[in-house]
Amino acid sequence: MTKKVTPYQDSELGKKEQVTQMFDKISGNYDGLNRVISFGIDIKWRKRVVAILKKKKPDMLLDIATGTGDLAINLVDTGAKKIIGLDISPGMLEVGKQKVLDKKLAKTIEMIVGDSENLPFEDNTFDAVTVAFGVRNFETLEKGLEEIRRVLKPKGTFVVLETSVPTKTPYKQGYGLYTKYILPKIGRIFSKDDSAYAYLSKSASVFPHGQEFNNILRKIGFIDVVNKPQTFGVASIYIATK
Repeated sequence: MTKKVTPYQDSELGKKEQVTQMFDKISGNYDGLNRVISFGIDIKWRKRVVAILKKKKPDMLLDIATGTGDLAINLVDTGAKKIIGLDISPGMLEVGKQKVLDKKLAKTIEMIVGDSENLPFEDNTFDAVTVAFGVRNFETLEKGLEEIRRVLKPKGTFVVLETSVPTKTPYKQGYGLYTKYILPKIGRIFSKDDSAYAYLSKSASVFPHGQEFNNILRKIGFIDVVNKPQTFGVASIYIATK
């Protein structure tokens, strides 16, 4: 990233620790707030990620920055035998674990605390790795991407779903107004932590998206890199191969 953005400007903690603290704080309200912020469109985006991977017929899947487990749960539809959801926030994972239990998916989905930049897995372990709305929270983006490539099997698939900034008028202007003024206010009402949602919108605005992120993936060593803008460019799905 061109600029390191952190949730709490007056904190002496590093970005990784601040992100953990932030998500622990908002974990109880995160799912409902996500639906409000995205007008429910994030559900459609996740389904598109699942459709991409279903064609690959993966056996072992890793969902990094799994949060409360929405994508990990959706990924069951790929037919994978084992799905591991990894997140740095114990608070988010507790919500996710309960959802997994409620849906009786504990035999398929395992939720673990872990650091995306130091993955606790052997080389060439997974058929596919996903990250939904999480790569912009990596403290060191390239280190996290290198770790992902390491644990992917040869010819394995990496899919990222991440917010991006529209480039066309009037969507660009509307997005700017929404993320700068409205999003933090919604966050304050729902989570009582306006810093968290101010961070989420600001981190999205400075994150390298589109061709810039494609180039970073290629630099790490991924091949067949493509990105698919979603909903006027407010999000993108990136697909790459090891």
